Parts: sequence; C-alpha cells; structure tokens
Amino acid sequence: MPRMLLFVLAFVTAAFGASPASAADIRVMISAGFFQVYSQLGPAFEKSTGHKLVTTRGPSVGDSPEAIPTRLTRGEQADVVIMDGHGTDILDQRGLTQPISRIPLAESFIGMVVRAGQPKPDISTVEALRKTLLAAKSIAYSDSSSGTYLSTVGFKKLGIADEVADKSRKVRGPPSGEPVAAVVARGEAEIGFQQVAELIHVPGIDFVGTVPAEIQPPTFFVGALPKNSQQPQAAVALLRFLSSAEAASVITKAGLKPLPTR
Repeated sequence: MPRMLLFVLAFVTAAFGASPASAADIRVMISAGFFQVYSQLGPAFEKSTGHKLVTTRGPSVGDSPEAIPTRLTRGEQADVVIMDGHGTDILDQRGLTQPISRIPLAESFIGMVVRAGQPKPDISTVEALRKTLLAAKSIAYSDSSSGTYLSTVGFKKLGIADEVADKSRKVRGPPSGEPVAAVVARGEAEIGFQQVAELIHVPGIDFVGTVPAEIQPPTFFVGALPKNSQQPQAAVALLRFLSSAEAASVITKAGLKPLPTR
C-alpha cells in the first residue's frame, strides 16, 4: 500500500474507527466529478471503520433517469449523496435533504480537452474562447452540471448560443454513459467541456485548460444527508474524512481544489 494511503488509513482509524457491532452499510449516491477521490479513499475508510460503502452513481443534475435528484425523487434510498452543489440545491428545494447537513468537499472548474496530438486552441480569455467555439467543427459537453450551465448560460454569455447549437452534442455520463473526453478521444467531437476532474484521467486526450473566470460558475462538490438516511452518523464520518486535510493531496491529484479545513 502506498505510504500516503498508509497515513490516511491511520488517520481514519484514529478519527472514525467503528467497532464491529456498530459497522454499517452506507448507501452512497455519487456523481462523476468526485468519484476519483472517493474510489481511492473509500477502501481505507472501509478497512479502518468496518463500514461498507454501497455505491450508486449518477449525474448531479440533468434529465437522465440516473441523475441523483431523479433517483431520490422516485424513492431510491441513500444514506449520503456526494455531488455538485447545484444538484444539492435541487434536493434542498424538493425537501429531499436534511437541513444543515451539507459538508463542502472540494472546488471544481470547467475545463476543455482536444484529441491527443491535436493543436490546443487558445481559451485564455473570453474573446479567445468565443473564437475557438465558433471555429470548432463540433463541440461536446456533459449532461450534468457543467454542460447544463454551458448550454443554458455560458454560450449565451458569449453571445454565440445560436451559432454553436447545431454543432453541439450533449453526452450522457456514467453509469450508463461515458465522460465527454472519451467522445473527444475517439474523434467524435473536436473539443469537449466538463469538470476538470472528469476529463484529465481519460486516455487519448490533451487537456487545454479551464475556461476563463468570467464564464466559470462557482462550483463545489459537497456531501449531504438525504431525508431518508438510515445511517447518518456513519455517513457524516465518511464526509468528515473526505473533507479532511489528510485527503487534500488525493483531491488535488484528481483535478479538484481542496477547501480549507474547518
């Protein structure tokens, strides 16, 4: 086991250890943006606490039947959700979360990729991004929060919504779909946009950069307890660990920005 994970394991054991009698199955619903972090640190949490993580994946927002708000609305059970804060807002509005249960985990940014080996367009300024989008033959974006924002707000801010509509494609994400970067890697779209953490680990692409601040919505991945959570204490222990200082290096490597620990 890598040294970092050994340290993490020791931290989890000291801070969140559970006796066999109190070990629980924690039903986790999680979107793609934080999944890299969760998949790396989850096994250490399970080993040290005795809890078992039972995972269901889905987008934070969007019209997919797999989207977390859709799942909870139709009555699927979860003890904790880990998702984009915009999706959590939807859950709050529908009365599907416990009040004041939200725990911020990391900040996220929308980025752009091209197929590996292709020229990297300039997106460093609003005008450069506008020119790149107008020049692109095809554009892909996700069916979750980042793509919803770009297609309904971002492209309008750039004044090019009509111009890019016919050459844009919405990509359904995991669990039944795939990252936007996979579509770009196959050459099915010239450029692709998604949260950086969902782009950079896909083979066959080159990361161009993040979109300018003026087009970048404030995005945070958070954890929260659904109203029907059956294991709230174990769920909070998981969120406290995932937001701890000891998790920061894993969060950074995944393409997210750690938040100051409280």
